Amino acid sequence: MMVTWNTFSDTKESMVEFGFKVENLNMTASGSRTKFVDGGLEKHTQYIHRVTLTNLIPGSLYMYRCGSSYGWSSLFYFRALPSDPTPKGGIRFAVYGDMGNENPQALGRLQVEAQNGMYDAILHVGDFAYDMEQGNGTVGDEFMRQIETAAAYVPYMTCPGNHENAYNFSNYKNRFTMPMYEEVESLWYSWNIGTAHIISFSTEANFFSSQVVINNQMAWLQKDLEEATKPENRAKYPWIIAMGHKPMYCTWNTGVEDCAKIVGITREAFEDLFYKYGVDLYIGAHEHSYERMWPLYNNKVYNGSMDAPYTNPKAPVHIITGSAGNREPQSILLPPKSFTAFQTRDFGYTRFFILNSTHIHAEQVSDDKGGQIIDKFTLIKNQHGPEAWL
Repeated sequence: MMVTWNTFSDTKESMVEFGFKVENLNMTASGSRTKFVDGGLEKHTQYIHRVTLTNLIPGSLYMYRCGSSYGWSSLFYFRALPSDPTPKGGIRFAVYGDMGNENPQALGRLQVEAQNGMYDAILHVGDFAYDMEQGNGTVGDEFMRQIETAAAYVPYMTCPGNHENAYNFSNYKNRFTMPMYEEVESLWYSWNIGTAHIISFSTEANFFSSQVVINNQMAWLQKDLEEATKPENRAKYPWIIAMGHKPMYCTWNTGVEDCAKIVGITREAFEDLFYKYGVDLYIGAHEHSYERMWPLYNNKVYNGSMDAPYTNPKAPVHIITGSAGNREPQSILLPPKSFTAFQTRDFGYTRFFILNSTHIHAEQVSDDKGGQIIDKFTLIKNQHGPEAWL
């Protein structure tokens, strides 16, 4: 488990004390710190600390605090990930994008659920704080304090959105520590959990970055998918789930959004690759709404069958979950298109559960309706890999 925090003075040390009981934090881990200066006119300096906790016992609850001899944080806790790839109840996620420090409507409910141990991980699919660089980085500081109420208790996995692009994504790259951080500063990475291989990538590279960065990500993504679909890997991790901020398809009010175009930049860059390698589920955000699509490729619905569209689907299932809450308006949705199974403007977030190698269950929580589940579906497959689609 990687613990990341920031201080405004150089404490010289980066340490985490942890253990099984509050009165006996008998284990200590040390890490590193880096100086981060926001790119605004008033140079806002802080130090980012990163410490990795190793040799954790799967499924065990740990108490911890971070700091140094200069001072310590409050006491937090987390549960190490289970070793069983299909535990009772499955591997459990909360998923959302587009949460600001003003009107983070879903955060209160997510805080309680995270602290109650309801999730094994949280996936934040881009757009944080609105925006982290504002106020010379002080808006980012406030936002990180807000999400601490969930992110200090559950692994908080991220990808960058368009609102993180300032100063070459510097606030995002410094504040979040993801796998492959030392190589690409958290902009793209993959990881395995339960029976799933999860890919987090930057749709924003295709809008804000140089051609070199675009090419590097595409080369990595191709190699990662080739590795994930080798028979021995697909047998162990049959589900391939991709998350990126911008969706490939959407129902939106004016048609100017990339996902509403006949040929969008995101779809043109990634859709063929995801279809070729049998990606099962693509999670996007950006639109301030929730929209679930039928299995979809090249603007065409590819149902496994009309009676059971999510059983052995012949193309990826797309979900937009960008309604966690921020200061911008919610999307105004047009009538559903042929690919739309369900849509809503309610504030809320998505839960999904990787139950085993053949079933994923997902549901949408409406914060407007007091936590009511307003949509749900189960994705089922009996074969693994692109051969199931032939």
